[in-house]
Amino acid sequence: MASFAKLNSENIVEQVISVNNNELLDNGIESEQKGINFCKSLFGQNTNWKKTSYNTKAGKHYLPNHSDLSDTQEKAFRKNHAGIGYVYDENRDAFIPPKPFQSWILNENTCLWESPVPYPKTYINNITYQGKLSQDCYEWDENNLNWKLLDIIQ
Repeated sequence: MASFAKLNSENIVEQVISVNNNELLDNGIESEQKGINFCKSLFGQNTNWKKTSYNTKAGKHYLPNHSDLSDTQEKAFRKNHAGIGYVYDENRDAFIPPKPFQSWILNENTCLWESPVPYPKTYINNITYQGKLSQDCYEWDENNLNWKLLDIIQ
């Protein structure tokens, strides 16, 4: 299956659909344009579509349904799989997720947002508290521009 993202007039993703690979074949070779034409036949000729890769994240291609990198990184496509609210950047030919915080910076290599302060590299503190597992984790504190330690009881 191939994925296609429907873009609005500001290149913001409004919808992502799956299309059978047979709809993309042109003389046995996959064609993005053929997939776009198929999407337009379903949703209207005035719609704007871009192909996106389900197995691409941060500019890397992964094996389907797996966390291992694919042997063929040339399959990495448009930096990230599109999602609703993502922006398609024509200059970068990339899908970029919404900016989570004003202070975060776009990584030009991955087209993902990064905090100005790296996530703390601490070992998860597994402590049993009143019979429940407690783990340390962090959330971004935009007011203080730093990571805030949370105590999660599971």
